Amino acid sequence: MSASPRVVYEDNHLLIAVKPPNMPAQADASGDPDLLGTMKAYVAERYHKPGAVYLGLVHRLDRPVGGLMALARTSKAAERLSAQVRARTLSRRYVAVVRGGSVPPRGALCDWLLKDGKTNTVSVVPQGTLGAKQARLSYRAVAAADDLTLLSVKLHTGRSHQIRVQLAHAGMPIWGDARYGGGRPGEQIALWGMRLTLVHPTRREALSFCAPPPKDAAPWNRFDDAAWAAEEEAAKEETGKEETGKEDFST
Repeated sequence: MSASPRVVYEDNHLLIAVKPPNMPAQADASGDPDLLGTMKAYVAERYHKPGAVYLGLVHRLDRPVGGLMALARTSKAAERLSAQVRARTLSRRYVAVVRGGSVPPRGALCDWLLKDGKTNTVSVVPQGTLGAKQARLSYRAVAAADDLTLLSVKLHTGRSHQIRVQLAHAGMPIWGDARYGGGRPGEQIALWGMRLTLVHPTRREALSFCAPPPKDAAPWNRFDDAAWAAEEEAAKEETGKEETGKEDFST
């Protein structure tokens, strides 16, 4: 059973929570507790709201992946935050531990992904394949520990299983990813939504949130304080590039 979500910010328009690993973002066929339903119950209890509670899911995280998620408390906030997702002004940064100690220091990946709805798996396919969608991300290697590398990853599109599939296809499988990375039984996928930046839907001010993964758990515990300081510097540098319009989207 997964842990409970942790609320890191809330007001009348916006709620930011940390989704624990292995909890669905929204209800699925498993019937297990999901983030959206759990947060609706939280809002109803905290604010003594009778009847149905509105809460809009702005973006998603794969079930095994933990990290920050934004939820809208009004339909207007949902509309405005969804517009930020489409315009890529809502920024999501992840950390991932990949297998392989000789990873390029930085790179940008562009692939065409096709989802098989029957198996819920995604594969890289040639451009022009019917139903395929372009997927883009950039990454930076911030530290290495023996045969593992800690990456800072920025999404430029939001495709299903995108980071997991693209990194595996590039020869950098994520530690613990049983579906795409050859993860072993008992391993928890080392992919985490660590940073989230958005514009408040009503106040129009920029908000940034950071929620690190559990650093005492494997394989995050393979990286020391210097590694996490390097991740923070990498995030600051990439944010500066975005603000000055110099981010590299080349492939």
